Order: sequence, then C-alpha cells, then structure tokens
Amino acid sequence: MIGDSRSSRHGLTVWRPIAEMNSSKPGQLIIISGPSGVGKSTVVRKLFEVCDLPLELSISATTRTPRTGEVDGDDYLFLDPDDFAERVQNGEFLETAEVFGAGEWYGTLEKPVRDLLAEGKQVILEIDVKGALLVLQRFPEAMTIFIHPGTTEELERRLRGRKTEAEDKIQQRLAVADAELEMAPQYDHIIHNENIEATARAICGLLSKTGEQKSCTTN
Repeated sequence: MIGDSRSSRHGLTVWRPIAEMNSSKPGQLIIISGPSGVGKSTVVRKLFEVCDLPLELSISATTRTPRTGEVDGDDYLFLDPDDFAERVQNGEFLETAEVFGAGEWYGTLEKPVRDLLAEGKQVILEIDVKGALLVLQRFPEAMTIFIHPGTTEELERRLRGRKTEAEDKIQQRLAVADAELEMAPQYDHIIHNENIEATARAICGLLSKTGEQKSCTTN
C-alpha cells in the first residue's frame, strides 16, 4: 500500500523537512484518486451529503478560466498564470500539474491544507496519481483511496457518454488512465464505482473506522 514504506517502494525522498503540527486533535488527510471519467468529483460531492464526519474539501488552485456557474473559492481558487507561477517559485504548493498539455495548471496549496488539519478536520484531496505521490512526500500517513471504473471498457463508455471532447482528447485520457490503473494496487483502498451513493458511503465507512486511529504526521 502507498501508506507503507513508500520511500523504498517508489523511490520517493523527502525534499523539505517540515515540523510536525501541534494540535490536541490532529486531523487526517485523505487522498482520493482515479482516472478521468470515473466519477471522482461526483463521488466526493455525494460523500459530503451522506457522511456525518468533520470533512473539509481542499480547494484546488487553477489558471484556467472559470466556467459558467463556478465560484472562486468554492469550486477552485482561480489564479492568473503569473500569480500561480510565483507561488510555485515560493514553494507554496504541495503538488502542481498541467492538464493534458493544454497550458492550464492546477495545484494544491499547502497552507490551507495544514490549517484545516490543525483544526482536527478530515481533509479530502481529490487529485491524480502523480499528485498523490508528491503529497505523500509531505504526508506519508495520509489515507489513499483509488476509485476504480471496473474495466477500461467501462471507463471509455463513460468518457464517450459525456460527449464533451473530441476523439483525440478521449484517446489521450484513456492512455493516461491505463498508467493510473496500474498504480491502483499501491493505494490503501480500491473502491469500484458502480453506484455513486454506494461508493460515497463505502468511503465514509472507511473514514469512520480510521478517523480516531490515524493522525496526520509530516516529514
């Protein structure tokens, strides 16, 4: 599992030491990953509806333009490219990624995550596999959950069903998904997303069992 001896299994090294948080009730970091089209965002939204735990969603920063109905600070933290680049230079992000070479950057700012953990929250990070590995350098005790489509055929069906992208983009997403699915066994938990509510309740059950046992530590 990713949570066990990650440095030796993945060649990960801690590149910046950080002091452990001082909190009488330390929080817990939960990383949720899965290939594009598996329904991560929908599952996470449902999780907040059905789970009676002190959950907080980490809001990602992005350089892309807000879409209709999106609210800055609720859906994403919308940053202009120069501001984003400056924050990267200052080491403010836990992880960053350019999505499918489109020139649009996404990332997880470190301070808001640490602030929520210091309040004793269970903080949800919905990020890709590469981002998860980077975050685990800082938070090796984070719980990792991989949402699985079941088969690549099912994933392709879902991607095509969205009818939002051209064929070349679909093929690009499927190629990335193949690599991500190979990493699934390295996660603490794999949940097959056959039903949104059932998947959300399964995640809530996992968090209920571990919330009192696992504290968030950093290296």
